[in-house]
Amino acid sequence: MPNDSPLVSQYLEHISGTALDQYQKIIRGLVQRRSGVYALYRRDRLYYVGLASNLRSRLKHHLRDKHRGKWDRFSVYLTIGNTHMKELESLVLRIVRPDGNSQGGKFRDAENLKKTLTREMRKHHRKQLDELLGKLSRALADKGPRREGREPRGLKAPLAPYLSRLRRPRRLKSVFKGREYRARVRNNGQIKWKKRTYNSPSLVAHAVTGRPTNGWTFWTYERAPHDWVGLHELRH
Repeated sequence: MPNDSPLVSQYLEHISGTALDQYQKIIRGLVQRRSGVYALYRRDRLYYVGLASNLRSRLKHHLRDKHRGKWDRFSVYLTIGNTHMKELESLVLRIVRPDGNSQGGKFRDAENLKKTLTREMRKHHRKQLDELLGKLSRALADKGPRREGREPRGLKAPLAPYLSRLRRPRRLKSVFKGREYRARVRNNGQIKWKKRTYNSPSLVAHAVTGRPTNGWTFWTYERAPHDWVGLHELRH
């Protein structure tokens, strides 16, 4: 499906359930055997959300199943294909939580950012204590979680300030001359590749290519599940 194709191609909203029963042939001709998402309402309040690869059959079924008599209007949203139907249903269920749905929506492969938010809030809190009390006093007063590893002696690793923005397990990836290379960022910001540790992205990129290479443009990191972007994006 082209990227500029709409998700919903046609729709019917807030149609009486009586019309579904009395004008089956007309509605059948409009909906046909199309796939999409549908919603059932009772007195203008959302009662149930579902998805179906055959909307006509599913709506007819709801006239006599356990939901019979519990809804009086319906809406249907016809989609182009069914690639994202399940996740679309899950998104709606997590937002509105209708009374008729016994199960909540589940995303197939998505990251919950609550842990990241918690970590960033704690980091912000420690910074505030540093400014108010000084680092030594804060170290004595702070009873919260320990810092992630220790900074290496000598030169600080360039990736160290961006650790909180790297998704665990903090992997880096690049393709060079048709071959994929992967490395891992340690808790101190250093990078491990082939059992060796490098202090900067450019040093490990040099080791891969055999020549001086800008590691910030050579490597990518996983910003979100399956969303790999250039490492230089961390600086913006």
